[in-house]
Amino acid sequence: MQTIEVDVAVIGAGTAGMAAFRAARDAGAKAVLIEGGELGTTCARVGCMPSKLLLAAANGLHDARALEPRGIGGGDALQADSARVMDYVRRERDHFVSGVIEETRDFPEGSLLRGQARFESPGCLMVGANTRVDGKRVVIATGASPSIPDELRVFGDKLITSDDLFELRSLPKRIAVFGAGPLALELGQALSRLSVDVFMFGKGGSVAALSDTPVRDALTAALQSEFYFDPDAKIDEMSLEDGQPTLRFTSPDGAKRTERFDLVLAATGRAPNLKPLALDKAGIELNDKGVPLFDETTMQCGESAIFIAGDCDGTRPWLHDAADEGKLAGDNAARFPDVQAVKRKVPFSIVFCEPQAVVVGASYDSLDTQMTVTGEASFETQGRSRVMRQNRGLLHVYADAKTGTLRGAQGCGPAMEHLGHLLAWAIQLELTLDDALKLPFYHPVVEEGLRTALKDADKKCYEERAETPPGLPSAAGC
Repeated sequence: MQTIEVDVAVIGAGTAGMAAFRAARDAGAKAVLIEGGELGTTCARVGCMPSKLLLAAANGLHDARALEPRGIGGGDALQADSARVMDYVRRERDHFVSGVIEETRDFPEGSLLRGQARFESPGCLMVGANTRVDGKRVVIATGASPSIPDELRVFGDKLITSDDLFELRSLPKRIAVFGAGPLALELGQALSRLSVDVFMFGKGGSVAALSDTPVRDALTAALQSEFYFDPDAKIDEMSLEDGQPTLRFTSPDGAKRTERFDLVLAATGRAPNLKPLALDKAGIELNDKGVPLFDETTMQCGESAIFIAGDCDGTRPWLHDAADEGKLAGDNAARFPDVQAVKRKVPFSIVFCEPQAVVVGASYDSLDTQMTVTGEASFETQGRSRVMRQNRGLLHVYADAKTGTLRGAQGCGPAMEHLGHLLAWAIQLELTLDDALKLPFYHPVVEEGLRTALKDADKKCYEERAETPPGLPSAAGC
């Protein structure tokens, strides 16, 4: 049995854990990084990057098949070789993973411990069977894993998760996708565009965390034009018949249907990797889901010397937030007990399906509708969107009715990943509608759709104050 004494022990070598480790060392602390699984972040190995690689291949085929209206023939004859597609995805995925692993090779000798960590007491960890780590402070950054509803386990080895999908040697002919969150929408559409017959089943009507009903409906309609998608599915029976997953369900039009599939994909979210840690011995308070209670401005768990960061805290499941949280947790662990609170960046999420979807800043359902104006822009007639033949979607921006300060936005449409960034920056800088409308908008660009929404909100804001808005240039019809 060896015992290692350190200032900061970081559990988990993903995005948050590596950021915490670097921050603690930069602050002068003696730190170790502990990893019990494969090296390589969730993003690189099974999340952001392989899903975007699959989408890129699928969208390339989809766009080529849609060239006929532009006078370019032959696109309909194009077919995907799914074995080659998946080989390409894995090959490029492995490139990203190797880059992450390469970072760990630069860590000081002995600072990366391999093995499952668990608490023996608030400041003491066991790593594997033979190593004890006495850490004055601990950062928990263990990430999350696919969450599989019990009722789906009836499908046995025909049930896969997003972690499994990228290891398929070729794609199935038919697949049922459970879930309507970001990863489900991205993977479902990608598979459909690669000629897989996709049926997607959501629960409770939720789609990509969009709480603004017209925006959610616009995205739903766009996706339903490509594959079967029921955000509020009524499943009557699930079974495995003759080795095939079989679903009996009631479709939105009331029809009773029976469909058989080759595989079932559970894309129903991810759950924090906390059970192996023996948190009952950590001396910290947990919520009803077993996740430590913490202050998101410091990442500190109560008043303890334990901090948490990344997907395992169950709040913001996005890489940029995991990196921010890891840096904050590592820095505060190093300086404990003199922890420093910071103002967090505005919440911001993107779904990379087509049309893309964004949720930025304050969510619609958290706003006081009596004190909020909503500006709207449809992309149906937006000039650049029509030129690109991507004129689907709707953008809503929310602003304080009295001050005009931007509060949030939800939308789906073309290039929404870029409009979302502009909105996130404007909201974080606390710009007003007037401030934003004084900024330049080129022509013809999709960003003119954002200007339309801002102008609509600005007009409503002035109407609330019974004032006349200033004259602004227009690009009507474009």
